Amino acid sequence: MIHTDLLIIDDEHRFAEMLVRRLNLRGVTCCVSHEGQSGLDILSNKKFTLVLLDLQLPDIYGTEVLARIKKICAATPVIILTGHGSRKDMQECMALGAYAFMHKPLDIDALMSILAQIGGTAS
Repeated sequence: MIHTDLLIIDDEHRFAEMLVRRLNLRGVTCCVSHEGQSGLDILSNKKFTLVLLDLQLPDIYGTEVLARIKKICAATPVIILTGHGSRKDMQECMALGAYAFMHKPLDIDALMSILAQIGGTAS
């Protein structure tokens, strides 16, 4: 299995904790931020295989966070993960360079498949 570091930027604490537990069981190391700016700060100091980004954040809307991520580390794939995203949000995120747009509840197998596609882990 290839080492995988994943950054989760999501303000839903319980969801993020559950996701970390599920991913850890699959050999994925996770770091969590509950605000857009703190997630950007983490990305400025560490490289990640993948970023999971929620749209509804308390400080900065997810599309703006995505645009800033792409300025910091353009090659890092970002998956938008939302419970409220619209078709317009999806189109904007994909235009900004999102790798994928997924809805909550997350299909963990689909996420693991994406990680395998980008070379982050064996499925």
